[in-house]
Amino acid sequence: MAAAESDRDPRSNLCSEFLNFSAKDTASRWAAAADLQQEVYSHLAHYVPRILCLGPSGCSSREEQKEEQREELACQLLLLAPLEWLLLGEEPAVGLAHLQETNQPSLLCGHVFRVGEPTYSCRECAADPTCVLCMQCFLGSIHKDHRYRMTTSGGGGFCDCGDTEAWKKGPYCQKHTPTPNNGDFKGDPVAQLSADMVTRGYNIFSIILKYAVDLLTWSQEEQLPTGLDYLDRGDTYYCMLFNDEVHTYEQVIYTLQKAVNCSQKEAVSFATTVDRDGRKSVRYGDFQFCEKAKFVIVRNTSRQSKPLRVQVMHSAVVAHQCFALKALSWLGQIIQYSDGLRRVFCQVGLQEGPEGENSSLVNRLMLNDSKMWKGARNIYHQLLMNSLLMDLKYKKVFAIQFAKNYRRLQTDFMEDDHERLVSVTSLSVQLFTVPTMARMLMVEESLMTTIIKTFVDHLRHRDLQGRFQFDRYTAQQAFKFGRVQSLIGDLKYVLMSRPSEWTDELSEKFLEGLDAFLELLKCMQGMDPVVRQVGQHIEMEPEWEAAFTLQMKLTHIISMIQEWCSTNELVLIQAYRKCLSALSQCHSGLLDGEQPISLSLAGHCVETFRYQVSQDKVSIHLPVCRLLAGLHVLLSRTQVASRYPEQLPLGELSPPLLIELPLRCLVLCAQVHAGMWRRNGFSLINQIYYYHNVKCRVEMFDKDIIMLQAGASMMDPNHFLMIVLSRFELFHIFSSADCRKRYRESNKDVVQQNNTLIEEMLHLIIMVVGERYVGGVGQVEPFDEVRREIIHQLSIRPMAHSELVKALPENGNKETGLERVIDTIASFKKPGVTGRGLYELRPDWNKHFNLYFHHYSRADQSKAEEAQRKLRRQMGEDTALPPPVPPPLFPLFASLVNLLQCDVLLAIEGAVLQWAVEPSGGAWTESMLQRVLHLVGMALLEEQQQQENSSRDDEITFTYTSKITRPGEAPSTSGSVLALLETLQNAPHLEVHKDMITWILKMVSNIKTMRERSSSTSAITISQGHSPEEMMRDKDKAERKRKAEMARLRREKIMAQMSEMQKHFINENKELFQQSLEELEASTSASADLSYSCLEPSSVSQVCVGPRRVGGSELRQLVTCILCQEEQEVKVQSRAMVLAAFVQRSTVLSKNCRHTQPKAEHRDPLFMHPDMSLGINTTSCGHVMHATCWQRYFEAVQLKEQRRQQRLRGHTSYDVENGEFLCPLCECLSNTVIPLLPHTHSPDLSVDQPSLEAWLGITNQQIAVLHSAHKKQSEGPGEGPEPPAPEGFRVNFTPVIPFSSSISEMITTFSMATYKVGLKVNPNEQDPRVPVLSWATCAYTIQTIERLLMDEEKPLFGSLPCRQDDCLSSLTRFSSACWMAAPQSMVHTHFITLFTALAPDRQVENTPCILDIDMFHLLVYTVLSYNSVHSLNQSGHSMVDSAQLHLLHLVIVAHLVQILLTSTTEEVCMDHDSGGSEEEQLTWQLYSTLRKHLDSVLPVVASWQLWRCVKAGILPFLRAAALFFHYLNSTAPPADLLGAGPGQWEGLCSFLSLPSNLLQLHQSYRSLMEPLILRWCCHPRVRETLQGGGFIVRFPRESNRLIDLPEDYSALINQASSFTCPRSGGDKSRTPTLCLVCGAMLCSQSYCCQTDVDGEDVGACTAHAFTCGAGLGLFLRVRESQVVFVAGKTKGCFYPPPYLDDYGETDQGLKRGNPLHLCTERYRKIERLWRQHGVAEVIGHAQEANQTLVAIDWQHL
Repeated sequence: MAAAESDRDPRSNLCSEFLNFSAKDTASRWAAAADLQQEVYSHLAHYVPRILCLGPSGCSSREEQKEEQREELACQLLLLAPLEWLLLGEEPAVGLAHLQETNQPSLLCGHVFRVGEPTYSCRECAADPTCVLCMQCFLGSIHKDHRYRMTTSGGGGFCDCGDTEAWKKGPYCQKHTPTPNNGDFKGDPVAQLSADMVTRGYNIFSIILKYAVDLLTWSQEEQLPTGLDYLDRGDTYYCMLFNDEVHTYEQVIYTLQKAVNCSQKEAVSFATTVDRDGRKSVRYGDFQFCEKAKFVIVRNTSRQSKPLRVQVMHSAVVAHQCFALKALSWLGQIIQYSDGLRRVFCQVGLQEGPEGENSSLVNRLMLNDSKMWKGARNIYHQLLMNSLLMDLKYKKVFAIQFAKNYRRLQTDFMEDDHERLVSVTSLSVQLFTVPTMARMLMVEESLMTTIIKTFVDHLRHRDLQGRFQFDRYTAQQAFKFGRVQSLIGDLKYVLMSRPSEWTDELSEKFLEGLDAFLELLKCMQGMDPVVRQVGQHIEMEPEWEAAFTLQMKLTHIISMIQEWCSTNELVLIQAYRKCLSALSQCHSGLLDGEQPISLSLAGHCVETFRYQVSQDKVSIHLPVCRLLAGLHVLLSRTQVASRYPEQLPLGELSPPLLIELPLRCLVLCAQVHAGMWRRNGFSLINQIYYYHNVKCRVEMFDKDIIMLQAGASMMDPNHFLMIVLSRFELFHIFSSADCRKRYRESNKDVVQQNNTLIEEMLHLIIMVVGERYVGGVGQVEPFDEVRREIIHQLSIRPMAHSELVKALPENGNKETGLERVIDTIASFKKPGVTGRGLYELRPDWNKHFNLYFHHYSRADQSKAEEAQRKLRRQMGEDTALPPPVPPPLFPLFASLVNLLQCDVLLAIEGAVLQWAVEPSGGAWTESMLQRVLHLVGMALLEEQQQQENSSRDDEITFTYTSKITRPGEAPSTSGSVLALLETLQNAPHLEVHKDMITWILKMVSNIKTMRERSSSTSAITISQGHSPEEMMRDKDKAERKRKAEMARLRREKIMAQMSEMQKHFINENKELFQQSLEELEASTSASADLSYSCLEPSSVSQVCVGPRRVGGSELRQLVTCILCQEEQEVKVQSRAMVLAAFVQRSTVLSKNCRHTQPKAEHRDPLFMHPDMSLGINTTSCGHVMHATCWQRYFEAVQLKEQRRQQRLRGHTSYDVENGEFLCPLCECLSNTVIPLLPHTHSPDLSVDQPSLEAWLGITNQQIAVLHSAHKKQSEGPGEGPEPPAPEGFRVNFTPVIPFSSSISEMITTFSMATYKVGLKVNPNEQDPRVPVLSWATCAYTIQTIERLLMDEEKPLFGSLPCRQDDCLSSLTRFSSACWMAAPQSMVHTHFITLFTALAPDRQVENTPCILDIDMFHLLVYTVLSYNSVHSLNQSGHSMVDSAQLHLLHLVIVAHLVQILLTSTTEEVCMDHDSGGSEEEQLTWQLYSTLRKHLDSVLPVVASWQLWRCVKAGILPFLRAAALFFHYLNSTAPPADLLGAGPGQWEGLCSFLSLPSNLLQLHQSYRSLMEPLILRWCCHPRVRETLQGGGFIVRFPRESNRLIDLPEDYSALINQASSFTCPRSGGDKSRTPTLCLVCGAMLCSQSYCCQTDVDGEDVGACTAHAFTCGAGLGLFLRVRESQVVFVAGKTKGCFYPPPYLDDYGETDQGLKRGNPLHLCTERYRKIERLWRQHGVAEVIGHAQEANQTLVAIDWQHL
């Protein structure tokens, strides 16, 4: 207790000091002091511990907020105000305003981004993707009309507006554009300030910054820095818990509950604050008390990992640390007012102290960064951004300090476990992305070398050869490896923009950096080698991901280094030399111990060595090789090779060695495809996949092909091919003496493997010769390369923009170059309401299609081939897919074409063709042949181009056609390649390739013609070259025609046979068919009658209510059970048939979502309020079953669910405990069944129907009798006389239930379902509310459907889908019968209460006011409950029909009164007697009556306005009533209601047996109505409500719609970024989520905003769904651009958002960053789904289709 008193004491003392304290006087005292620091320190020592940290943190958030406000105020008045006075020398508010006026503001925007704020980067003008604008600057810039990328900030960066280096053009927005006033001012901003202020500022900033730095880097828990200790220190300590990224929320919460005995809620609050701020005190008290908590926390968290960091700190130390943070924030605010003060602050921060290097205050902060907690880091990083990074002079000084300490900062970051966002190392993005600064740091501080060396130092695991070894990383090492990768990001920033001008120093430092980089690549060369497993499968999958992660991260760096080299020829030459020497070091051990061998084939001989990929080690990682290949291409492209050959070590190149390693790698891929490595497991398959994948291929697969091209261009083509054959282990096949005969092998597997290897080898040759779309190999531009990629992607199928982007490699700036070329080669098709926009290839680009495009996977290739052949067939062309014309080669690679005509290749081609001619056995494949034909085609194209481009005197070196006409070299008798092709042209087993062979032969004849023409110079027309080919084509056509004719005849013959058999069968089984035919005729005629009577109204006017109505009982209703397929007619006494249905609570019709509902046990649903705040809706899929079949099915579902729960925990898409199941046919979510009942009988026309007056009299008598009977039952016999009963009315009569027991049972089942769902209570058949809820769902469902039809402008009848029609029909008929299942007296009581609301009765108290009743619900309830009262009438006269009509009349009059009372017409003063239509006059009379009763509460209004208001207001009611009576009485609708044309009003009135002037109802029965109207108006609530004492609903009720969304998505992101979590003290919400129903923004998926719903903790969205949508929610997760549907606690699904980019695609997760705009159609679709109550169904279907959705904890959203 004593402790509590002592801690209350200082606060009260402080209050008195507050009043006596003067900041001005204190500042004056300080100004006069000799030692300012001592004065300030003693002031802080006295006050800080008495203001801050005076006890345990408040129990409730409200107390905590109060405490925070008190501290803020005290700090400002007692601590910061004196500093401001001292600095400014005058009243702070005046001084700061003056500073701001005289300040020359910086042209830099410098707005620091909040978490989740939208940022914009212009894809056309930004220097790199890190250059971003805030929303304000973006909207005022030229970039908003360019192609831009929009993302959400992770927090921490700042806006680059005004930075000329960040933008190629348009660096300024309108706000920051230089003006004559601010643009020319380049001087020192300090000169703007008085010398006195500069001195004062310098002193104050020094003292305060030193104070803050000392405290934030302070490590002692007891002592304070000198000058801050004070005497009366109590024994008060805090147990301080620090954040780490190792322990989970759950672990921390559990530990805190154990350690400090707090509740779950408090523990969650502690954990949230620790995560947000980095530390939090969890206990306050004396030292022992806190030490005890520390011990428990450390013990509990040290089991699996290092323990949580906990310190017991003296409260004074904590107080000073808290004030240090406030002081830093204050400094940040002050320097915003003046650039001069900002520069003074920078000077103070970066000034070296007496201790020498790294002693400046900023350096001390940086070097202690990893020891600080999250909150402290954030605040000082923010200060650095507002100061040093906004002052260009000091930004450079700071950058140099940062670079000097780079290695140490990164090492600290590796040891730390906080994410990079809160580490000082993350500032590198602000410094290294400025090109001039990056180059300065590179030259002055060797930054490139430093980064690379730091990186290499941190990857310590090496094998014996010094290569990286990531084998079996521990979790700790993997974590470190993840952190090391941030260094690569920094290197990328430094190299991002290549220099346009080089200095000698830059060249020197870049090459020095390249040396370091080559050392890194040498560690990667050959890492993760693999050896083929033979015999037994590999036991443990080796680690491969780390190496590929490294490769992926370095891909852009390698590309950027090549780009840097390409801009300076001398640097390129040096780099090439360095790379070559690095490669020769890697090659040094390559030939050790390998035996040399000599190969000879087709008259050529080559020396090589024995090596087999299938037996020796081989590695996929060859970065040094590949970098050399890249540089070699640059030599070719820049033509350095031809200009300075003497400076290049080309003589040192050994081509066989150059190609060795890449060739091994490609052979490995081929062997894996051939299935030779299948025992090596998945790791190898994954490596091969990534080797070809778009993320890695640019610096892996593509460069290997280039290296082979470089090698082949420097070698004899025959030697090259022999080495390739040898490495593919195929040499023996083609070198055997009779290789053309057939290579026979007994082992089938080996044959298959060899076949695949031959195919792969041929494919490789095609790629080496044909892949020329790299600038430097072929004479092409960069966009040609992109265009070719797109053509080949679109040749597979039309694709969406995002698919194309994924298929193209990105450069370092995340650009693919797609947009520059796409419109020239493809046309865009916009999407509909679903799907996405697609690009289709324009037909004229099909000729560029290459079947052996090197980036196709096998699947892609076969799809593309199929698509292209299909396309050609459709266009009536032949299906040959010849190679496209290749671009010319660069001189350095020119000799590549000789591969196509060398002897070895001709021998290979000859062998394959020979095998194809004699196709016995399996030693060749069609793919092999297809590749050979492709190679032949390529050679012919090459020769044709040479012929066309050569002038007369040129020697044509490429003479392929003459070589293929010579017979083969082999001793066999086989003919030449050409002869073999001619033989194959008519081979029946090669039908597919016929067109291709024809194309080749035609090419050969064309080339011969050209050659002859050029030699004989006489012009021979080429048309003759066509003739043999044309004859061939004609032959082909005739052949195809003949085949088609034969197929047609065969089809006709088969059909005739089948028909004959059918007739025979019918004759055999005559009786059977006769019977079924008769039945068929009967049922079709019945259904024809039915449909006719439904759709073709007779000439008699159709009436659906009252004695003149037309009934439908003569209609037979035949239905078929979907489970047992048995057909049955719906009859009263037959077995029950039921309809699967789904009942749900709904708020769709209500504009008043926040209406609080009373608890279920107190809720009386008898009167529905007009705001319809909560209804019960029923939907159905329309599928019918026998009740017994359904019960069996449901029992089976229950059983299955029990078994499933034992096996697997978790939820399914339906909740069996709540009676849910999926419809057996369509799998639609259902939770009950509606029994089908027969149509209503036609009215008895012989009975005289009573008038309204007579009927009212009779009904009042009946009510009086029932009253007295009920009184007797409850109180015993009364004294007074019994009221007389009308004729035939027997109170004690129990009506006979006409239904079979199974139908009655089903009536109860559905009644219970609506009761259970509607009130959320357990079933109770005796509850009087059961029948009311059944009527309620009928009325509500009709109203929702009427609203939908109205808003979609569809006709009232004839436009509903069958399922809705069946649902309403069965629901209405069920409602009219459900009273039979309830106790009669209950239903009588309901009728009496309802009826007295219309005709007030003194015996009934508490009748509601007329303004608080929804009239349609009242109509339905009274009509349906009247049946039970009428059943007591045994006189034989049926008065039901007239009762329905009279009730309708009464309710309409009541509704008219209701509409007039709530009408919102403007008040006008005009002569109300002026003429008008009859309707207007009668309306005016009724309105006058109401004004008279209400003493002029109502305004004076023009009669024409009133009538218009009445007509519009009552229309929805009439439409709903028409639907209700149509289904209740089975009456066909009239013609004018089946369309949406004119005549709706008259049609409705006559259908409902009403006069078209509704006010005649009031007029005709005026004497009856006047007293009723008087009583309605006299209800006290009417006057109270109209005078503003309640919620008034106006008619017609406005349709409820989803909220309006902004057209541009970034407006929504901006709105969400300023949204703070309502519970955790102004913290930014991580997942802001917008409710689409009411527009509330919620903090989703976080511990802070969980609330308790029915005893379970649920997230903000789930809780909101219960209050706003009765358990159903539609939300938009703003930062993910994702729509979420939630139903209850366990169900939900994601739905495509209504925002699309310009390519018609959604961007869920905002990964692509294209600007998004609202697609109104898609949003309307979501709205329609919600208004049709289809959301639960969508969730059900989604969860059934995707089981992962079921596993999500939806309740935590």
